[in-house]
Amino acid sequence: MNGWLLTAGGIAAATTLIHATAGGRSVVRPLLGSELAAEPKRTLHVVWHMVTADLLISSIALLALAFTAAPGKALVVFIAAHYLAYAAVFLTVALAADWPRPLLQLPQWMLLLPVAGLTLIGTG
Repeated sequence: MNGWLLTAGGIAAATTLIHATAGGRSVVRPLLGSELAAEPKRTLHVVWHMVTADLLISSIALLALAFTAAPGKALVVFIAAHYLAYAAVFLTVALAADWPRPLLQLPQWMLLLPVAGLTLIGTG
């Protein structure tokens, strides 16, 4: 068993649950109730669910890979890279915003970055 990947998978699964529940309430519901035009509104709604699917599939993959004798390094690095990319996007957007304490306004990076790091450590 690879404890690094197991921990990363656990955090990824928790991230998926938070995304689907709390994010649904705080992001999707206001989006769908907004005056935004129908096409961009529905496109953003689809993207929301695409991210949900991506988070779910990658967390399941990490948990399965944790119990694989010799997980494929390319797959593990790919999963780490996409969590790192998600974290980088959140950090970039947060830091570009003119908000007080921007890193706490969009805190998703705090869950995404550890998954990336633990997954990379788990490749060793």
